Amino acid sequence: MSRHLQREIEGLKKKILALGAMIETAVRDSVISIEKRDAVLAQQVIDNDAKIDQTEVDIEEDCLKILALHQPVAIDLRFIIAMLKINNDLERIGDMAVNIAERSKFLSTLPPVKIAFDFTLMADKTKTMVKNSLDAMVNMDCNLANKVRTGDNEIDAINRQMYEQTKKAMREHPDRIDTLVHLLGVSRSLERMADHATNIAEDVIYMVEGAIIRHQDKE
Repeated sequence: MSRHLQREIEGLKKKILALGAMIETAVRDSVISIEKRDAVLAQQVIDNDAKIDQTEVDIEEDCLKILALHQPVAIDLRFIIAMLKINNDLERIGDMAVNIAERSKFLSTLPPVKIAFDFTLMADKTKTMVKNSLDAMVNMDCNLANKVRTGDNEIDAINRQMYEQTKKAMREHPDRIDTLVHLLGVSRSLERMADHATNIAEDVIYMVEGAIIRHQDKE
């Protein structure tokens, strides 16, 4: 690998990590806005999405420039391809955070409904999956990437639990169905975030080992 290509790749890693940090903040703030019924914080998440979108475009342009100018091969080529896909998954996680924030703004205008569900737990696990997937990328750590993949099953189970709890709450509070549907939507968005983190982990394994495993069992 030439020194210039090495510098380009290191710069790309820094941009991806910066995007990852923005995404983690968006996920955290969107969930806090739900828990605290904070419409102002929710609006901040929505407003910050434009910066996330622009960063995603910048990273894609950098990847395409590297492909055109350096024509990388072997692991360097797999790295750039993985970056293109990881970049897209991070942006989609940001979109899910905006979805939660938009629901938060709506829910802040309605009386709260008591439901025995901890969004913080689900969000923390999801944020950990995102962070670990990025750490796996930087360190080319397939073991950590596989840990992210197995964590997706836990998020899926929590989401199913939320679905059952929401059905029960709908029977008990038929007049609050709109609110409960939006709360279920929050859970679904967190579950989709975990799916995208899993995609990132699988792209890391492709980058390191050259193996496509996205349709294989996560156990």
